[in-house]
Amino acid sequence: MKGIRGIGQLSRRLYAAQAARTAEHQHVGFHPQEVQVTKLPSGLVIASLENYSPASKIGVFIKSGCRYETPDNQGVTHLLRLASNLTTKGASAFKICHGVEAVGGSLSVTSTRENMIYTVDCLRDYIDTVMEYLINVTTAPEFRPWEVSDLTPRVKMDKAQAAQSTQIGVVEALHAAAYKNVLGNSLYCPDHMVGHIQSQHLQQFVQNNFTSARMALVGLGVDHDVLKQVGEQFLNIRSGSGTTGAGAQYRGGEVRLQSTSSVVHSAVVSQAATAGSGEAVAFSVLQHLLGAGPHIKRGSNSTNKLVQGVAKATADPFDVSAFNVGYSDSGLFGIYTISQAGDAGDVIRAAIGEVKAVADGAVTAADLTQAKAQLTAHLLMSQETSEGFLDALGTQALADGAFCSAEEISKSIDNVSLTDVSNAAKTFMLGKKTMASSGNLSHTPFVDEI
Repeated sequence: MKGIRGIGQLSRRLYAAQAARTAEHQHVGFHPQEVQVTKLPSGLVIASLENYSPASKIGVFIKSGCRYETPDNQGVTHLLRLASNLTTKGASAFKICHGVEAVGGSLSVTSTRENMIYTVDCLRDYIDTVMEYLINVTTAPEFRPWEVSDLTPRVKMDKAQAAQSTQIGVVEALHAAAYKNVLGNSLYCPDHMVGHIQSQHLQQFVQNNFTSARMALVGLGVDHDVLKQVGEQFLNIRSGSGTTGAGAQYRGGEVRLQSTSSVVHSAVVSQAATAGSGEAVAFSVLQHLLGAGPHIKRGSNSTNKLVQGVAKATADPFDVSAFNVGYSDSGLFGIYTISQAGDAGDVIRAAIGEVKAVADGAVTAADLTQAKAQLTAHLLMSQETSEGFLDALGTQALADGAFCSAEEISKSIDNVSLTDVSNAAKTFMLGKKTMASSGNLSHTPFVDEI
């Protein structure tokens, strides 16, 4: 595929036309816009919100997270994240870096277990420039062997930085223990694959997964018609659904990361609801009912039900919160505890006891109302930032081809009943457990002992 050139002329022409229309109707003013979502015949989803901001944010969301890796290319998505500014068929690495910085923009890439997200930010006057680089990076990478080899030190540095976070290590170990396959893949390149991911691995992965039907082009502060024409002309790259991948297979299990640390991190979970389902909303309410972390900057979790329950078991400093994550075909719900090594067993058992109390019906209408309010506020405030809104818009557009409005979100949360929350807690209590722990584990129970 040839590199993308000439997109600037298209965008300038469309924006010039839009500016002319605006000038003709200045007396009308700017009208509030709703989110617009269009699915093209190729399967590509276009979603946008024109908020008339002087700064625009555009992202390409692709179903190509680490769950789509195979044993032969484990770690390939880690290198893809680092390869976002490498030479493409239409622009050199220097041109991409210099071109984006020259207009005060930024180009970044992040990934989850399910998606890769390429994002550009810029003043809307320069949207044609940065979008050209975004299209090049996502549709026409070259992955020159010598440039890919140069990524190895950065892979090692990423892994070293991640290793410094105990929480990242526990969450990664938790997924590895919970799943037999796809969702057990790590976000980071495994040690045995560092230096072994070659240009051909990257090319093959992109060929299999970067197809139009697996992409969503989303924008904030951009005209929908502009985004649609860009998608039709430049992201209609390969047909087909690409690599579908196997469904997640939950198994349960345990990983113990022994160290000399006197602070123990432990996570205990069961399989929960898939993302976007009605049951997922109930689990989210349950998470906030039990405690999802401080609600005040630098505040404590003193009002957290889990903390209040665990406080009866130990007087030493600790932290405990509910753990909840959903994917397209599975989910995990449970507790995450941080405690002194000698108190780990008491803290874990006390936290699980609080979940059991909810499962047995020990929750009031006032508790439920408070949890609903906290969840609603959390979701709506997360969309107050451009980053949060773009992430929500892109994730939903890619998964469902639609966007759930704030009113719909609030309504679905309001519809959760005490019975729904109690059933969610029962699902955790009755489900097969998975546990991951890190630290001095001499006083930490095994998963079959809790």
